[in-house]
Amino acid sequence: MRVFILLTFFQISLICSFAQINGKAVAITDGDTFTLLDADNKQIKIRLHGIDCPEGGQDFGNRSKQHLSQLIFSKEVVVDNKGLDRYGRTIGIVYLDSLNVNEEMLRSGMAWHFKRYDKNKYWAGLEIEAREKKLGLWFQENPTAPWDWRSSKKK
Repeated sequence: MRVFILLTFFQISLICSFAQINGKAVAITDGDTFTLLDADNKQIKIRLHGIDCPEGGQDFGNRSKQHLSQLIFSKEVVVDNKGLDRYGRTIGIVYLDSLNVNEEMLRSGMAWHFKRYDKNKYWAGLEIEAREKKLGLWFQENPTAPWDWRSSKKK
């Protein structure tokens, strides 16, 4: 019985060790993607879970990227690992101390809530609040969602 308990504890601690990644944000790709340098000097591409930001060639793409950069570039962050996307990037919720960076991007009007991949009603409310206050990209009359912009570029 003791061996079973020890093995179970070991398995749980092993799983938990992969649930969070600590490191320094060393490069910002766009408003929802950055490169993290972990304690082993391994670079990990991180995609912020539950949000989608304007692309580089899209209206407000550079502003969104700048905002993420101001928040986390060259700073130590913690990533709650949600798994990998189809491009091999780690999907995560990013924290800078007690600040939830994913939520901050929504709150400041720099991102859409990506409802296709996240059903969090609180996050949906953050987007609605930013829209109502006309913050960030929401000052535009009818901003184009990044998924629509990417789709139009493929055609």
